[in-house]
Amino acid sequence: METQESSKLKKAQQSFALLYEVSRAIVSNRYLEEILSLVVVLTADLMDSKICSLMLLDEEKQELVIKATQSLSEAYRSKPPVKVGESVSGRAVQKKQAITVLDVTKEEGYRYPEIAKTEGLHSMVAVPMMIKNRVIGVLNCYTAQEHEFTADEIQMLGGVANQAAVAIENTKLLADKVQAVDDLETRKKVERAKTILMKRQNLSEGDAYRMLQKQSMDKRRSLKDIADAVILSQEMAS
Repeated sequence: METQESSKLKKAQQSFALLYEVSRAIVSNRYLEEILSLVVVLTADLMDSKICSLMLLDEEKQELVIKATQSLSEAYRSKPPVKVGESVSGRAVQKKQAITVLDVTKEEGYRYPEIAKTEGLHSMVAVPMMIKNRVIGVLNCYTAQEHEFTADEIQMLGGVANQAAVAIENTKLLADKVQAVDDLETRKKVERAKTILMKRQNLSEGDAYRMLQKQSMDKRRSLKDIADAVILSQEMAS
């Protein structure tokens, strides 16, 4: 028969295993969507959660939007965004700490009690996803029975949430870097195309740029594509 100590040890080993798997996923070549899906599946399995979801914060709208969940429930998956100031998950964002609810069907601040009743959800924990001191989202876990989340469970979920936050932040930084490189390449090509037009049609720099812009709008092509066409025509004429 499993003792309390052996049960705690087993849980700790599972927690470390989960954090290891999440860390390994982050440094792999997996896409962000796949990483986040893996996070919620592994977390739900470890926590024996009926539903586990990951919501990201839209800072401009101050809304939390579901980005990943292992739930097959269409009602839950299609839940509209929730306002930070009007939801349990939002309180985790505002307070920058885990928020637990013993029974969401009876919780005044819970936005969708009918969905909770239909899906058989009771207890909930919402853990903020942090990058330094900034919250970028929330990791939610729901249980089918009332459950008092322990400090160890909340600490483990905090580790997972922050690992997921790192994956998201790294992806954003990479996207920004790629965009910066693309912007630089576009600027170089536009400058070259302007020079060609200035010499070919005796235009001022401003007029040459406006010509490129007009062609871009008329042909519904990017400025980079128009610049490429001008440069190609020059190379073919040489």
